[in-house]
Amino acid sequence: MMTVTKPAANRVDVILSGPLDSEMMGDALDRIIAASEDVRNGQMLFAIERFEMPTMGAWAAELVRVPSLMAAVMRFDRCAVLSDVAWLRTTAEIEGKVIPSLEIKSFALAQGDAAEAWLSGEDADEDENFPV
Repeated sequence: MMTVTKPAANRVDVILSGPLDSEMMGDALDRIIAASEDVRNGQMLFAIERFEMPTMGAWAAELVRVPSLMAAVMRFDRCAVLSDVAWLRTTAEIEGKVIPSLEIKSFALAQGDAAEAWLSGEDADEDENFPV
């Protein structure tokens, strides 16, 4: 199941929990695309509470929507990924390196407050503030 909400004009939150089939994936992706339509310089919180590998039909539903998804992704500046699965966090950060307009940072599920602070720009990374 994937839940999509829009808590603010420039924010979309996605919660993934459990298995996804083609119908659930297609519906969720359509909701993400629709919620992102008027977003500019957006922030996304993507929480993976309980990961199960999506079905082949779910992958197909995503492939059909790749052009619309890429357009939606370009509306966001930052994405925080919350997951207790280490390889998912690593994969998310690699995606952030591949998509130059989107900064992705991953966090463990228990680090929700840190993810929120990072999304809002409240945390200052030490690397960004060292004296020259």
